[in-house]
Parts: sequence; structure tokens; C-alpha cells
Amino acid sequence: MADDDEYESLPPNAGLGVNMLAGALAGISEHAVMFPLDSIKTRMQVFSTNPAAIYSGVGNAITRISSTEGSRALWRGVWSVILGAGPAHAVHFGVLEAVNDFAGGHEREGTSRVLATALAGAAGTTAADALMNPFDVIKQRMQVHNSTFTSVSTAFRSVYANEGLAAFYVSYPTTLAITIPFNAVQYSVYSAVKKFLNPRSDYSPTSHMAAGGVAGAVAAAVTTPLDVAKTLLQTRGASTDPEIRKVGGMVEAFGVIWRKDGLKGFARGITPRVMTAVPSTGICWLSYEFFSAFF
Repeated sequence: MADDDEYESLPPNAGLGVNMLAGALAGISEHAVMFPLDSIKTRMQVFSTNPAAIYSGVGNAITRISSTEGSRALWRGVWSVILGAGPAHAVHFGVLEAVNDFAGGHEREGTSRVLATALAGAAGTTAADALMNPFDVIKQRMQVHNSTFTSVSTAFRSVYANEGLAAFYVSYPTTLAITIPFNAVQYSVYSAVKKFLNPRSDYSPTSHMAAGGVAGAVAAAVTTPLDVAKTLLQTRGASTDPEIRKVGGMVEAFGVIWRKDGLKGFARGITPRVMTAVPSTGICWLSYEFFSAFF
């Protein structure tokens, strides 16, 4: 069919601008829709001695936060994500497609295809995270229990004044340690599942959503221990625990997690993390494929 051929020809011919715009719109869609669950994940990962900030599960967190702080608290920090996600995802998908084309990921089969798509995913993530990391720090500082920040600009100025530029990038190595394997796994699983569900590469919202959801669940689950360490590093300045406040890197963060909560500490927030990843990556890939196909 002519429509099938037109759609199949878009990825290699669409151009960097279209890929970057599609990525930006996909990223904003993904993060904005799932933000309340991300807020709960952050709170469940933070080590707190305040009983009001300790939650037994996702449902308990939603009920308690909504009743004591109001439902708006679940959206606190969303503008930091929106402001950062658009440019970061544009860079991510632009680099991803450029590297995938260069490595021949669209033409190769089998192991070569998997390696090419994994390389593309890792490259896109490295570039995007350099841009997104400061926005992610501010997001989590605004998400934590009893955050005093009322705006993104206020949070940026306060963190910079009190902790310096390093506060925005202390978690960057850990972020890369998460997102390189996360996106490599996600993109590889997505490509494999999409090819299985949709071998003709038609524009198919159902297969794009399903493939994205499976890819997100797998990637989120295997990288949760690293995500706990990242949250500890990004929220250390808001902690009253002297041991947490002086943590300087991923290895030290792992040590603190182990001493405070043992093995189970590395799975803190895994349920909302996976719950967030399944629909958010499904939405992300659906949005990306839609904007690539029609714009």
C-alpha cells in the first residue's frame, strides 16, 4: 500500500529537525502525564525520619499526601520537568536517530540491529542527560515532603546560592549509569517487540504503546537500585541527616542505602517507578511515532 510505504520511509528521510521536534513533544507528553506517580516514587525513595513522610505503598502515599498537603502537592515541580524535557528529549531523539542511521540500525537484522540500536540509545541519553540533570535536581527538591520551594526559578537560585553549581551535577555520573542502560535496554526491547508485533512497520498506535510499555517496565525494574542512589544524591541538600548531606558520589550513596535499609533499600520506589515507566514510555513512543509520521 502507498500509505505503508510512505510511513516506512519516514524515519530515514524525515530529517533531524522532525526527529528532534517529535522527541521534544514526546518527552513533554510522557513526563507531564505521569508526574504524580513520579512524585510518589521520589518520596518513597527518600530516607526520612519524619513519620508523615514514610509511606507503605502507592495508594497510602496518594491518600496521605492529598489529605494532608492537597492534591496540588503531587504536581509540585512539574514545570521543571516540562522546561527541561522538551529540549532534552529533542536532543535525545535527534542524536538517537542520527547514530542509528550511521550505525545502520534501520537496515541490519539480528544481533547487529540490536547492537546498533543499543549504541544509538546510549548516545542519545548521554547528550540529553547533560541538559536535563539540573532540571531533574530541581524537580526532586520540589517533590520532597515539606519542600519550601514554590517556583522553579526560586529553587534554582536557592540551590545554586547554597550548594553551588556542583549540586546540579553531583548525580550526573549516576544518572548516566542509570539512563545509558535504561535507554539502551528500552530502545532495544522496543525495537524487538515492535518488529514482532508490527513486522510491516505500519503506523500502529496499539503496537507502539504495547512495545513501549514492555520496554519501559523491563528497563525501569533493572535500574531501580541506581535510581535510589540518584535520588539520594539529588535530595541530599534537603536532608537533615548529616551522613546523607555529605554523600559525594554513587559508591558512597550505595553504602548509605545498605547501612540504612539493607538489600531492600535498593528496591525503594520500584512499584511507582515501574507503574510510571509502563504508560510513560508507551506514551512517549506513541507520541514520537505519531509526530514522526504526520509532521
